[in-house]
Amino acid sequence: MIAFVEVYNQGGTELHDRVSVEHAMKMLWRGVAVVREYAEGYFGPFEMPKSLMLVRYVYAKWKYQREGELVVTRRGILKRDKFLCAYCGKAASTIDHILPRSRGGEDSWMNLVAACLKCNNVKDDMTPKEARMKLLFEPRVPKFAEVYAWGKK
Repeated sequence: MIAFVEVYNQGGTELHDRVSVEHAMKMLWRGVAVVREYAEGYFGPFEMPKSLMLVRYVYAKWKYQREGELVVTRRGILKRDKFLCAYCGKAASTIDHILPRSRGGEDSWMNLVAACLKCNNVKDDMTPKEARMKLLFEPRVPKFAEVYAWGKK
């Protein structure tokens, strides 16, 4: 039994969202989507949908912050860095600004890394160079497909 149904935008090529089977059935009942592909099995008396296509194109502004850039979130930074501290490699539970906010550092994919509490406190309001700490990996902007895959886990 599938737990989620993929929802594609009108045209069927752009993945828009993933929803529960119950939500998908409500979308079909309301007429906002049509079945794109069926899965094996039934949901009550109805065939189980595997993917849907929206009847109208919906611009997903929640996917993008500005000019096609993915929205930066604490959870997104931690997932991108696989919950590993960028300074020591141990389990991370916080995020750190490489260039501190007090010095003009932004909340961006390229300025934020996952960090353990100890390293975050040691680094404090300094740059990694000033704190004599080296980044184990460089930050990067993830692709939407990668962020979407995080939701499946």
